[in-house]
Amino acid sequence: MIKLEIKNRIRNILVLSTGLFIISSSNASDPARFGTAGAPQLTINGWARSSGWGNANVSGVRGAESFYFNPAGLAKTRQTELVFARTAWLLGTGININNVAFTQNIGKSGSDVIGISLMSYEIGNIQITTVQQPDGGLGTYRPSFMNLGFGYGKKFTDAISGGIVTRLIQEQIPDVKMVGVCFDAGVQYATSSNPNSKLKKDDIKFGISLRNIGPSMTPSGDGLTRKSTIQGAGYESSMFSRADAVQFPALIHIGGSYDIKLDRDEDVYFNRLTIGANYNYNNFSPNLTSIGLEYAYKEIFMVRTGYNFQQGGFNYDTRNDALTGFSAGASVEIPLAAKGNTENKSTIAIDYSYRSTNPFNGIHSFGLRINIDSKGSK
Repeated sequence: MIKLEIKNRIRNILVLSTGLFIISSSNASDPARFGTAGAPQLTINGWARSSGWGNANVSGVRGAESFYFNPAGLAKTRQTELVFARTAWLLGTGININNVAFTQNIGKSGSDVIGISLMSYEIGNIQITTVQQPDGGLGTYRPSFMNLGFGYGKKFTDAISGGIVTRLIQEQIPDVKMVGVCFDAGVQYATSSNPNSKLKKDDIKFGISLRNIGPSMTPSGDGLTRKSTIQGAGYESSMFSRADAVQFPALIHIGGSYDIKLDRDEDVYFNRLTIGANYNYNNFSPNLTSIGLEYAYKEIFMVRTGYNFQQGGFNYDTRNDALTGFSAGASVEIPLAAKGNTENKSTIAIDYSYRSTNPFNGIHSFGLRINIDSKGSK
């Protein structure tokens, strides 16, 4: 009876995944639209852990980093989690990305989680130029890019969780700005390859997320005005130039993962190897297929690697961005509880990831994670 229920759940997940895959394939990305979306920063993963294995963990991402990838992972926050991350984006450009997120388990049942995240960019100073002074000399300005997310995750059963994120987006220079709102939603499902084994619990995972869905954004501000001479009147007047609205870069993620127990002793589970894969449909850029591996020892030391396959990605002349596909990373997660205290599962972790690029000198991300779980939540 248990095996039949598991098979039915897997079948439902596969049917939904196949349906979304067919929909995305039938609406394949139009090369003429590449690079025309607004808020492209929504497609950038600034977190140090999930980016280390090629964004292949849509099915297993959990906690605060779920704000970027799959909101369903918010529901797996055990008690309280606070994560900071800083990314040196395309090393050599001077661009840095700062991320901070906080998630909190609420309610007596422990199945509901709320959270907030903030993502901001440091782009540096840019010379002010005009038609009359194209070489600058008028001072500098600093663009502002910021995303603020509010998330809610819920664990419906031990196997199924879901989540939603509402995100506010602001892009601004001194005289022009854009403000918008978009939504993310996702589902994760976990099951066991051997329901009779406690060590194989939740070793098979599936995940689906739909991201950056919302109304178009339109620029506004004094920077869209220009002076024009009124024909026949002999004087100048400020004229407003209407700007086209831009759409968000909508994404669909469909992925799965499998945990492999490497220990020979049947009663020990110290060494884990996880294989993950993700299909990423992007409405405004080439679709990606991501694969990744993560090895963990006692969930204290973890190393990971991944690769993103993109059409034309192996050739510099046909690639659509600077990323060449390879990524790698590592984490050290240190228990905070006193030795022998099995109830307190609080930890502090340091994360790092590297992504290869050409040109520039790669992308480096550093993260600090504080996980408070004094009650030993499951």
